[in-house]
Amino acid sequence: MELLSLPALNRMAICGGTHGNEMTGVYLVQEMARRQKELGDKAWPVPIVLVLSNPRAMKECRRYSETDLNRCFTSSILSTPISDSSPYEVRRAHELNALLGPKESKEAIDVLCDLHNTTSNMGVTIISYSPNEWISLHIYKYLKMKMTSVPVRLFMVNIPINEAYSLESVGKNGFSLEVGPQPHGVLRADIYNYMKEAIELAIEWVSLFNSGAVIEGGEVETHMFHKSIDYPRDPESNQMTAAIHPQLQDQDFCCLKPGDPMFLSFSGETVCYEEEDSLYPFFINECAYYEKGIAFHLARKTTLKIPSVKVQRD
Repeated sequence: MELLSLPALNRMAICGGTHGNEMTGVYLVQEMARRQKELGDKAWPVPIVLVLSNPRAMKECRRYSETDLNRCFTSSILSTPISDSSPYEVRRAHELNALLGPKESKEAIDVLCDLHNTTSNMGVTIISYSPNEWISLHIYKYLKMKMTSVPVRLFMVNIPINEAYSLESVGKNGFSLEVGPQPHGVLRADIYNYMKEAIELAIEWVSLFNSGAVIEGGEVETHMFHKSIDYPRDPESNQMTAAIHPQLQDQDFCCLKPGDPMFLSFSGETVCYEEEDSLYPFFINECAYYEKGIAFHLARKTTLKIPSVKVQRD
């Protein structure tokens, strides 16, 4: 692939607390704000906007107050006028879009990173929307090369940006940083340090790119979303009848082969994976997904080629 010249990344946003009970992003953004107040322009090599996204949910230590903020950033929702009856998170999404966007505009922030925790054993996972979003893919490649104490993976949603529903889609380039396992409402030092290291490396990469260095491309491994799997349920009551099987629990991004155990019913029976293709489960037994009817997602592992990049000079 030929060398690509891309616009400079003059502004970066780092957001925490989009889900008010995912504590690492909340405390990391607060600590970064303290550093920024103390050091001013010397705090970071690139201007950074720090945002606590959902103050009401943070105060209540809940995922959200009225509706999931991280499902409120589709172009359709952002273009629909709000009213006094609009849910708090929808109104907050419009405020964040005005602050960091508008989405799909020239005025949008250059790089937006949204910080999240998961109760699943996913290490450090970057979530991106497009296989052609070169900035996020290069940042993932950099993190994977530099971080040796924790697995670093990429999950690709691969849907059009106007349908993208989460906060990072407001930026010209955006990604979500999912770090776990960590119970919601809890702060773990190891998870905090993984996220802190990942953010510092992302800022380092942006600074390196802006310096004019040619950043080599290559191949990156990614997990493309395939589908979601619900728990087994009673057909009449719709109540769950099984839990994640112990052999699957905590095996995020490990290959799930036909015949492997998926669920263990409350009566002691094993439910096995019966599809023809081997796939890769993740967000296994995520606490926040019980209400969404999701036991885990399945992905196909693939390899993407990304071009070498350098900053575009006028």
